[in-house]
Amino acid sequence: MRRLLSRLLPKSWRPNIVTIPVIRLHGAIMAGGQFRPALSLATTAGLIEKAFAFDAPAVAISLNSPGGSPVQSRLIFRRIRDLAVEKDKKVLVFVEDVAASGGYMIALAGDEIIADPSSIVGSIGVVSASFGFPELLKKIGVERRVHTAGQNKSVLDPFKPEKKEDVERLKALQLEVHETFIDLVKERRGTKLKDDPDLFTGLFWTGRKGLDLGLVDALGDMRATLRQRFGDKTRLKLVSQPRGLLSRFGLFGSALKGGSAPDIAAAAAHGIADAAEERALWSRFGL
Repeated sequence: MRRLLSRLLPKSWRPNIVTIPVIRLHGAIMAGGQFRPALSLATTAGLIEKAFAFDAPAVAISLNSPGGSPVQSRLIFRRIRDLAVEKDKKVLVFVEDVAASGGYMIALAGDEIIADPSSIVGSIGVVSASFGFPELLKKIGVERRVHTAGQNKSVLDPFKPEKKEDVERLKALQLEVHETFIDLVKERRGTKLKDDPDLFTGLFWTGRKGLDLGLVDALGDMRATLRQRFGDKTRLKLVSQPRGLLSRFGLFGSALKGGSAPDIAAAAAHGIADAAEERALWSRFGL
């Protein structure tokens, strides 16, 4: 009731309280995660737009991500920057455990990046990982049949021996994506970056070392930093959106909503693969 009455008063009569909206962007970055929620433009756009609708001088982002899809990372980055310009608001990104690879790409949306001294930042590179099973089918007595229209439709097939030309093609694609990432880092960090030969090699560092390299702007935590910037009466408002019953339990996305048994089984299989991929992303940074 007190807040409602405060809103009815002229601004000059209101208590000197600043409310800063906070968005939590935590998790691996994947498109269409089925088994557990992941960061993508589809899952974050509503939160981002809701935060920028606040009557506030800035938007704070709590970021904790080991990376993932470069496309979704850039889409999230772009949505944040577009709204920051449109609404004329500062964006302050606070790194918790890790902002690496695609996670660091999202961090670049901040006008300032503040990290914990022991957080992990960087990993400015591109990686593709898979498994090879060329001998497995022979051992279990299964014949695999693949029919394609187009000689390159089955490149990097995990059940066939790896071909040198396929690997070279993949590396060429990786280099293009890497160059896009590097250009974005240089555009956003500019002269803050130190001239270090390891900066764009995929290495990662602590927040403290990231400050020396120009990857972050300061060391600290959200609450203390925002109170220092906007006053002791600053309030943090976590922005959230309502979730359906099934999504609260993270059970196979929409596959359970009237889905058939094969659909549910397929969703479960994809979910297990997504969970394994996410676990691999986190474990790379010892988390």
